[in-house]
Amino acid sequence: MLRFEPIRQLIDRLGGYPVWEVLIELTVIWLMVYLLWRFIRGTRAAAAVRVVISLTVLTILIRLLIPLEAFDRLAYLFDHILGMFALALVVIFQPELRRAFIRLGEAEFFRHARTDVGPVVNAIVTSCTFLSKNKFGAIIAIEQKVGMRELIESGRMLNADLSAPLLQSIFWPNNPLHDMGVVVRGNQIVAAGVQFPLADPSDMSDRRLGTRHRAAIGLTKAVDALVIVVSEETGSISIAQRGQLERWLTPEALRAELHRRLGATLPTAPQTEGRLINIENEPENKSEQPIDEPSEPSAPTATNEKEGEAA
Repeated sequence: MLRFEPIRQLIDRLGGYPVWEVLIELTVIWLMVYLLWRFIRGTRAAAAVRVVISLTVLTILIRLLIPLEAFDRLAYLFDHILGMFALALVVIFQPELRRAFIRLGEAEFFRHARTDVGPVVNAIVTSCTFLSKNKFGAIIAIEQKVGMRELIESGRMLNADLSAPLLQSIFWPNNPLHDMGVVVRGNQIVAAGVQFPLADPSDMSDRRLGTRHRAAIGLTKAVDALVIVVSEETGSISIAQRGQLERWLTPEALRAELHRRLGATLPTAPQTEGRLINIENEPENKSEQPIDEPSEPSAPTATNEKEGEAA
């Protein structure tokens, strides 16, 4: 026999509340569901959410419509299955929950303004300009609120003052540390030769991108770091944050982006922007790429450093 008594009890209980109170509660619930769906939309978690919701609705319908008093163990299982689903959600969506708390920590009321980014920006822009001209691959991660201790321990500790010549020498070909990443904390290079987590190929809008770009997206999905990438193939300069990669930046655009994203103001920053990954928007030939023609490789001496700054 179908059991509609719980449904009638629910309707009678709702009738005892003021209408405005029910509307407010339903609005809040709808807003929470909408924000949750907007956060996970477009990710692999969205498919899992649909499965969990379907199983939950099916379980509730079975419990309401089919009498299970004669089956004590099944009744116990169905009564506690919602708690099991809640635990499963925590396990399944652990990466998404971690990312959500990281985003919360990036809110303005948790931030402290940084006013000492000028020397850091100058060193990174100068070195990336030199590396881009000579098509030397590089990946530089600027640590922010979320620490990267576990990743740093996989590399070579340096704790050296940040400078353009040091970055250029680290990413110089045949240097033992040039294939991995560099972690910058404040005005210091904390470690070099650091292995960053790679993004899943399905997260890449352009499958032609190499390991450095995958590492940049993978790292920014795990922590709130700001990552700069110089392509070894094209010499293009890219910047990644929050899983989004902006490519084909000129040195001037890179300087403006670093100042903006690190929380400082750039008095005379040119209004130049890069472009998000989009195969249709990418240059079809090398002559259209917004980078300088590669010059003959030369050692990163003081003379080359001055030339890079002049450029």
